[in-house]
Amino acid sequence: MAPNRPDIRPSLGLRPIINVSGTMTALGASIAVPEAIEAVSRVLPEFVEINDLQRKASAVIARLTGAEAGYVTASASAGITLAIAGAMTGADLAKIEQLPDASGMKDEVVILTGHLVGYGAPIKQAIRLSGSRVISVGQVTMVRSYQLEGSITERTVAALYVVSHHAVQYGQIPLAEFCRICNARGVPVIVDAASEYDLKGFLAAGAAAAIYSAHKFLGGPTAGIVAGRKDLVRAAFLQNHGIGRGMKVGKEGIAGTMAALQAWETRDHTTIREREREHLTLWLDRLRNAPGLHARIVGDPTGNPLDRLEVAVSPSEAGTTAWMLAAELARGDPPIIVRDHEVANGHFFLDPCNLHPGEAEIVVDRIVSTLRALQGQPIQDVSTLERRRFAALSQWPD
Repeated sequence: MAPNRPDIRPSLGLRPIINVSGTMTALGASIAVPEAIEAVSRVLPEFVEINDLQRKASAVIARLTGAEAGYVTASASAGITLAIAGAMTGADLAKIEQLPDASGMKDEVVILTGHLVGYGAPIKQAIRLSGSRVISVGQVTMVRSYQLEGSITERTVAALYVVSHHAVQYGQIPLAEFCRICNARGVPVIVDAASEYDLKGFLAAGAAAAIYSAHKFLGGPTAGIVAGRKDLVRAAFLQNHGIGRGMKVGKEGIAGTMAALQAWETRDHTTIREREREHLTLWLDRLRNAPGLHARIVGDPTGNPLDRLEVAVSPSEAGTTAWMLAAELARGDPPIIVRDHEVANGHFFLDPCNLHPGEAEIVVDRIVSTLRALQGQPIQDVSTLERRRFAALSQWPD
């Protein structure tokens, strides 16, 4: 922990982790920006008219994204469900109260098979929560325009396009082409862009709505943002009188999201990138001679303007594996959580976006010392570690 930085975690009995995984919900997503913290603190003691506050948020979202309107909800996942529900019901309050029973409504949502991701929950479930049905298009690693065209029927209510590191990154229909095909048939395209920096490009490409996370790169409180065509955003907002009631956001989430968006507009992104590059260079230099580790700087797979360090582990040289090293780092003191979704392929990533001062040095020191400690220990299969992880989850809260 950086000197003189107050840390509430020990008083709550929580481990003071260091996050080099990225903006992950399971880790608290990101470090909230001061502007959002101040807005949350100032609005919490006051009563507000929530619908009017949402109206003010709509104007901020519209200005920052180029949308006609915007709406703040509980999360990006909720935003997906509610935008689809809005496409199903429009502003018809009777239909809104009818969901998730979709009788008499268009209820098919097309999505590329390579976009059927999990982000802590299956995206299929976020779609089905609206009462709609999932229609997958093409194969996992190959989809063609004619397959999308053939999947659109008189029952198609919306199309969902996912921009995520979890999605297949090749063999997919580009967003602009996807929008062209759907728009020509009157099908609104909803883009799941939860972790994306680009606040304008998806709507400019022809999407009717784009869904963002307020608590990831924006550094706001836990919330989701629905930005897009006014009639669709209005219909999503009106779901608060139906299935959206269980996905509502509080005054602090709305005010904090507005502040985070406004801070994003004036943030010194160049200086932030320079600081991240310094962390990456430190890690690369220090790990260059570590036995069995092969490090390189790689770009973000979805085109966000950030880099990470890929650390590949050669078992024959290192005497251990990527998954054992990642697991041991997470068990240490302080725990260091790496970006390990590809660890079965023999590598993990270090993300420099969420570090407090002094933590980059702690991370690299611990990698070197942990690697040394693991050498000579029996190598465990990655599936064994996965079983332990889910066994612990199944025993919560014990």
